[in-house]
Amino acid sequence: MRAKDSARLSAVRLILAGIKQREVDERIELTDADVVAVIEKMIKQRRESIAQYEKAARKDLADVEKFELELLSGYLPQQMTDAEVQEELQKAISESGASGIKDMGKVMALLKPRLAGKADMGKVSSLVKSRLSG
Repeated sequence: MRAKDSARLSAVRLILAGIKQREVDERIELTDADVVAVIEKMIKQRRESIAQYEKAARKDLADVEKFELELLSGYLPQQMTDAEVQEELQKAISESGASGIKDMGKVMALLKPRLAGKADMGKVSSLVKSRLSG
């Protein structure tokens, strides 16, 4: 507020409103994991909006969404490297005894709590699919 950075302030208010909305809707106090989930959902929404705006040639709106996406990402835990994700993926496959694509749900169930907020679960899902089908 003091820096008069209205764009950043607006994005922070969006985060707080999203958290408050979920707390009111579910009548609970959110844990850190729940807050990370709210921010991840907001990031996913921004990515989808960016794709739609770029498709419609609305660079001005896409730029606003990109700024918010960058700001939201700053509130997530440190992202894991590709090597760390691959290591967790291998552990989960061996722990679950997965042998084919039909076991993808078991692997994802193990990975979700370990990687939540630390990796893009869409990318992780495609990695699991390619590892189990290949």
